[in-house]
Amino acid sequence: MQWLDPDFIFQTVLPALNRGLVMSIALIVPSATIGFVLGVLTGVARVFGPKWLRSLGNGFTTIFRGVPLVVQLMILYFGLPNLGIYLEPYPASVLGFILCTGAYQSEYVRGALLSIRQGQIKAAYALGFTKLQTILWVVIPQAARRALPGCGNEIIYLIKYSSLAYIITCIELTGEAKVLVSRSFRPTEVYIVAGIYYLVLVSFATWFLQKLERKFAIPGFGKK
Repeated sequence: MQWLDPDFIFQTVLPALNRGLVMSIALIVPSATIGFVLGVLTGVARVFGPKWLRSLGNGFTTIFRGVPLVVQLMILYFGLPNLGIYLEPYPASVLGFILCTGAYQSEYVRGALLSIRQGQIKAAYALGFTKLQTILWVVIPQAARRALPGCGNEIIYLIKYSSLAYIITCIELTGEAKVLVSRSFRPTEVYIVAGIYYLVLVSFATWFLQKLERKFAIPGFGKK
């Protein structure tokens, strides 16, 4: 069968998708890292910040969770030039992913922060901790562990929705697959192999995140 031609897969499909894979990883790693930091900072601000900062954090989260990512990317790449701001496809993609994933991460972090019992916070104050010290040394270490499963799940989503970068001409894994299909008119094997690439990425990320969860698990928490 033509669509099972191994020569086409190994000589044409794999080299093209390998190029796209490099770009996908270059999109995912900084977006996931910076997005997580942004999510933690925003989550802390929404729980412990002054009223104006809480309102700012809530507004940020509402906007970037409420507007579809594809629309955000189009605004960054096609809309900002009308305001005199020009972004290349790669930085526009990374910025869009950071803002979007940061908004979702902040919600996981906010929920984890609110799950910390008030008794622990009052006990820290009784021991002479300041509010900042209590947040840094009592609340955040526990909340980060509790938020890890949700934040890890968001990273899995980021791997998959990184495929939207091709819409603003940042040619990553999906973009390379679409270009190859337009040239070869052989979508079956191209998209099957692309799907396998994403499956491998997600599987590796899942394995790594599970190891992190076990490493930083709170003893006795969530277990009978």
